Amino acid sequence: MLSASVDPVTVALAQVAGAKDLGDLDTVLGGIVTSAQGAAKSLSVADEPPGVTAARKELVAALTSLATDAGKVRSDIKFHDVCALSSAEAELGASQGLAAVSAALVTMTAAGYQTTFAVPPLPQQQSRALDNGTMVRKGKLRGEGVFKVENGGKVDAVVSLALNGKAVHSVFVGKGQHASVDGVEDGTYEVYVSGGADWDSDAKGFTQNCQFTKFEDTFPFETGRTATSWEITLQPVADGNAKTNDVDPNAFPQP
Repeated sequence: MLSASVDPVTVALAQVAGAKDLGDLDTVLGGIVTSAQGAAKSLSVADEPPGVTAARKELVAALTSLATDAGKVRSDIKFHDVCALSSAEAELGASQGLAAVSAALVTMTAAGYQTTFAVPPLPQQQSRALDNGTMVRKGKLRGEGVFKVENGGKVDAVVSLALNGKAVHSVFVGKGQHASVDGVEDGTYEVYVSGGADWDSDAKGFTQNCQFTKFEDTFPFETGRTATSWEITLQPVADGNAKTNDVDPNAFPQP
């Protein structure tokens, strides 16, 4: 009964390694939820020797917790609390339910009840950040315009000046920091802001608590007798008039 109940959970967990993107992982997590719930249900009515009754109850509770935890990862993917494969897998790896299942099965194994349960290698959450003011995308910067950013928000941000929906210059602005882009060429730019935690330089994106916004107004840079200078703040300010809109992550220009 133990192996028949738990082995499907092992099979479902093993599918994590094959996930290529968050969509794949969401499907895998659905399988983990279903298998863990099924195992908890079947074991909750199983007969066992008195010596393992407590361990069985612990296992049922652990499997129920694992199902809840895997479901939360799915929710966090949906709402961009985790927005990369690595951070979603790390959240699953930190599941208390997953650890509790392993612990309960150690007791069951010691009592002579064997399973093939195994937890796949999973990454740990990271908290990477660039130095404030680092240019993520530098562009040519042969103009005379200046673009200043104040990030008084609670998360790091990468702010992009874009032309025709494509980022031309992108700067990393740490939370509570100021940064500027000097040498902006003439043109009318859109401003996109990617906010979050744990900057993945290879993917050019945050992996946790992701936000994707765009300023409603465009920002014209013109060189005449004087050069244009713009300054934006990433937090609401008194008498501020700049509005932003959320952007679909799939339509967001890569910094």
